[in-house]
Amino acid sequence: MSDLYHTLANSPFSGKLFSMLGLPQPVNLERWKADSQSFIEGDVLVGCAPNSLFLDAVAQQFVGSDATVNFAIEAGNRDFMVSAFEAAGVSAVASNVTESKKYKGLVFDASGIQTSDELIELHRFFHPVIRKMKTSGRIVVIGLTPELCESSKQHTAMRALEGFVRSMGKEVKKGVAVQLVYASSTAAASSLAGPIRFFLSPKAAYVSAQVIRVGEADAVGSDFDWNQPLAGKTALVTGAARGIGKSIAETLSRDGAKVIVLDIPQVEIELEQTAASVSGTAFVGDVTAADTPQRLVELFKGEFSGVDIVVHNAGVTRDKTLGGMPSKLWNMVIDINLSSEERINDALLEAGVINQGGRIIGVSSMAGIAGNFGQTNYACSKAGVVGMVNSLAQPLKEKGITINAVAPGFIETQMTAAIPVTIREVGRRLNSMSQGGKPVDVAEGIAFFASPAASGVTGNTMRVCGQSLLGA
Repeated sequence: MSDLYHTLANSPFSGKLFSMLGLPQPVNLERWKADSQSFIEGDVLVGCAPNSLFLDAVAQQFVGSDATVNFAIEAGNRDFMVSAFEAAGVSAVASNVTESKKYKGLVFDASGIQTSDELIELHRFFHPVIRKMKTSGRIVVIGLTPELCESSKQHTAMRALEGFVRSMGKEVKKGVAVQLVYASSTAAASSLAGPIRFFLSPKAAYVSAQVIRVGEADAVGSDFDWNQPLAGKTALVTGAARGIGKSIAETLSRDGAKVIVLDIPQVEIELEQTAASVSGTAFVGDVTAADTPQRLVELFKGEFSGVDIVVHNAGVTRDKTLGGMPSKLWNMVIDINLSSEERINDALLEAGVINQGGRIIGVSSMAGIAGNFGQTNYACSKAGVVGMVNSLAQPLKEKGITINAVAPGFIETQMTAAIPVTIREVGRRLNSMSQGGKPVDVAEGIAFFASPAASGVTGNTMRVCGQSLLGA
């Protein structure tokens, strides 16, 4: 659905009026294009606190990219940075940050910060350049996972990064996205490659102020194809006939996966069309049906050599305040949005048809994080998805399987188009991007979690909400 406010805010005449009145001016977000060759283009400024651990890993991501890597002339640890760039085979430019140069990306390794006093390193790096970001720029801060820090003071300092990143995300505007990646002190470049590249790329257009925890990861190899990361993989997407589910199927197919799309008999024609558009397979079935889990097991035991990616997207809303909600509406929403996912997971895992290195990805919601009026059933189910991710992360890790979730905010779909106009406008503006997201924004987040380059990422719930002003 078109966003008239967004259109007017970006027109030459009315845009000036919006600026004079101090009204939000959502920009046209830069999203991934099929002909994109590099995950980021333009000038990227890289910095680090003294004794930081991940600069080598950061430098390696720019090998062969179209970015121009810069470091500040004034940096106190200049020699350390130059050595890291040279070791990675990356030519870096010494830049005077007081000049008028604009940056497409800022990357800061904060892992060397030991105490709260040393948080001044954040100000030293960002203060001179934060107003020099290009539209749809990207900012990534890397720190040590607080729970794994050796001292309470460093734990405190690392946890402080979250408040810094989330506040910065609300200040930068212009479609700039800001993220925080936590990693263990032993994390290798292979662990950080996927998150760094995703967060610096246009694929993270509607993701901002997110915190991702990264553990040990399998190396993807120097011949890994970043444009076809899912080549040879088989993916199942439920609720895939239209909307977000269709976009997920298209994005996974774009990245090389063979996709099985599942939806109910009532939308079989649309499901067949989606399957045809991705050269995939249509599976007609209700996720709540008693025989669906076993039918899926038989499918993956027979026609396919197991399944590599399971995306639980099927979901419904049946809104009423709790006092007026009949039990059938409560049960329907919980069963479709949550219980069916547990049953399917149980069946696939018990049968051993999820392959080594498999991915399970749930679709939660901002309602599951912040709650929503008239949606006790829906919010309950979507919070349950987060609980499922948290509870299964460690047991599945032992099987070589990761589990994560995305939590969409206001996404432009047929469902949100039916919302009354006033509520719809509020939903669009109450985020740092001042606009609704697109189904592809959710799909890109899922494709990131599905990638072999995200093997160190498990137990995370990533909000795809433009940094909604509601929720944590």
